[in-house]
Amino acid sequence: MNKKIILTAAFFGALAVILGAFGAHSLKNLVDTYSLSIWQKGVEYQFYHTFALLYLSTFARYKNKLIVLAFTFFTAGILLFSGSLYLLALKDVFTSSIAQYVGPVTPLGGLCFVIGWVCLFLAALKDK
Repeated sequence: MNKKIILTAAFFGALAVILGAFGAHSLKNLVDTYSLSIWQKGVEYQFYHTFALLYLSTFARYKNKLIVLAFTFFTAGILLFSGSLYLLALKDVFTSSIAQYVGPVTPLGGLCFVIGWVCLFLAALKDK
């Protein structure tokens, strides 16, 4: 198992629990229902890809470059996709119009997720 991948997954997992709880208990008083659903979608995808990172850690002992790429893309996807959704959900809380800057980042994060899954697929094909 790869310590760096496990530590990253543990960090993102703990953060997802904290952000999910914040959304469920505190954020509902600050934003509308639609923004809260955006927040929850960010938490969901962060959890999905935290579990994907944990799964990757079991392959990491093979020193496969595709696993390193999958790790990189899943991590970037969490930061870009989920991170941008968190900021979009809070756009009414901020005085500046952050949505115009963050909105285009979300699809890039989604693309990172897809590339990460493709890398995992190719790594599994390559594995003997």
